[in-house]
Amino acid sequence: MPAGVYNPPVFEIGTSLREARLRQGLDLTEVEQATKVRSRYLRALEDEQFEGLPAPTYVKGFLRTYADYLGLDGQLYVDEYNSRYVAGEDEPPLRRSGVAPRYHRRVESRVVFVALGAIAVVTALVIAAWKYGGGSPNKPALPPTPATTKTPTHVTRPKTHKPVAATFTLTATGPSFVKVRIGARSGRQVFAGTMDPGQFHRFYAKRLWIAASDPTALKATLQGKAVALPTRVKRTGVIVTASGLQAS
Repeated sequence: MPAGVYNPPVFEIGTSLREARLRQGLDLTEVEQATKVRSRYLRALEDEQFEGLPAPTYVKGFLRTYADYLGLDGQLYVDEYNSRYVAGEDEPPLRRSGVAPRYHRRVESRVVFVALGAIAVVTALVIAAWKYGGGSPNKPALPPTPATTKTPTHVTRPKTHKPVAATFTLTATGPSFVKVRIGARSGRQVFAGTMDPGQFHRFYAKRLWIAASDPTALKATLQGKAVALPTRVKRTGVIVTASGLQAS
């Protein structure tokens, strides 16, 4: 027999438990705090009122826990209970935990809730990946379309020919009154007077207006080439440019 294990000569379940407790100076409150078995269940074991306990399975567990705590042989008390109250039943002994089934149910419920929470998180991640990843988890996201750079359109403007300054020379072969203005008849006057035979004047401008009383008494050159003054020079004048003589 193991040391420290007390077995009374007359083996009464409830009486031996109570005597062992009182011998050690313990009250039911202390035993409840140490074994986690409620004091009313401990008292029911000492009074052998097993019908007030939840079920035979829990009675065996409480007996084992209570007896082991008092230094008794818990398995011996379970065997005695089986022989008296559950004869013919072949039930495996409970683990020496003294933990009520309600606690196990709470643990199982927590495991279920944790599993459901994990499934919800995974589902939310899949939905988020589908929503923000292009509409399909298996469909690769298309690369961003590069911005189109507009090539500036070159507008070709028609070339404008700027007037070119020309050298115009008048030489008198006979007397003639001559007027010369810049640009047009209303332009700035640069010469007015009678030219005598042998006299000449040279003008340099982009555009000249010339009038003469006797155009036949004048010889003209434009850019070193001889040009003939028309007869209308006497009445309305003529416009002289680098390209030639034009009506005014």
